[in-house]
Amino acid sequence: MKLATINRGGVSSVGVVERDTVLDLGTGWRRFGKGEPPADMLGLIVGGLAVLDAIREVRDGALGSKDDVSLWTPLPQLRLDAPIPRPRKNVFCVGRNYKAHIEEGARARGATPAFPTVPEFFSKPPTAVIGHEHDIRLDPKLTQKFDYEVELGIVIGRTVRDIATTGVNDAVFGYTIVNDVSARDLQTRHGQWFKGKGLDTTCPIGPWIVTKDEFGDPSGHRITLRVNGVTRQDSNTADMLFDCAAIVASLSEGLTIEPGDIIATGTPSGVALGMSPQQWLKDSDVIEAEIAGIGVLRNRVRAC
Repeated sequence: MKLATINRGGVSSVGVVERDTVLDLGTGWRRFGKGEPPADMLGLIVGGLAVLDAIREVRDGALGSKDDVSLWTPLPQLRLDAPIPRPRKNVFCVGRNYKAHIEEGARARGATPAFPTVPEFFSKPPTAVIGHEHDIRLDPKLTQKFDYEVELGIVIGRTVRDIATTGVNDAVFGYTIVNDVSARDLQTRHGQWFKGKGLDTTCPIGPWIVTKDEFGDPSGHRITLRVNGVTRQDSNTADMLFDCAAIVASLSEGLTIEPGDIIATGTPSGVALGMSPQQWLKDSDVIEAEIAGIGVLRNRVRAC
């Protein structure tokens, strides 16, 4: 299933996406469900398999009334928030996880490529998170080197620590798209990644979460990014140095990860930093981050 957080006049609710229409889960639940529906995406994830099974029953019932406008809304008529609009903790991120991206970054710095032997983690604060079609804020006083990074996002489904790679799939709820927008000059100035990657609105996530049963094996999905319709990044999740299971297992070593935690798994080559000449994001640029099996996360840059 594709599960989105829809926003109607400032009020958020969970929606089930079927092609180009969305079922408001609350409305569908009152007609086809039993008990109380989950209040939000986080509650849905915490509810586990029992809640997912109940949602499938509601969806299947509503599919028999596909022309009922009280149940189904055309997707273009809705505003989508990030699937989890305000994560309970920072979004975990993996740096330097595609070989060609490591090489392009080294070339841009005039350095010799060095490949990590373990996943390199950093994080982006909840205040950076925005949804599909939300604007990315560019402050020219802070950065002149504004970059994009399309990434596969893992959404955790249950609390784990010290998990083996063989158990990771059971701990995953689903997958989404993350755009790790980065102020490269701030990264350089501060000597670490957090500030340059933690500015407000620099963590678009969405447009929805695809449950793991529908997404399948996270390896082997095409991952691309376009700026104003021109392809900048084009790779495959099979090209990760550390796959999703290795990333989750490594992160969980001595560190508890919980339902609703999001892990961005690194970006392929093609970022502005690695181009010659470098083509940084500017006001009015439209960024489309796409992963096969999920969809397209679209955002526009707005200078302030």
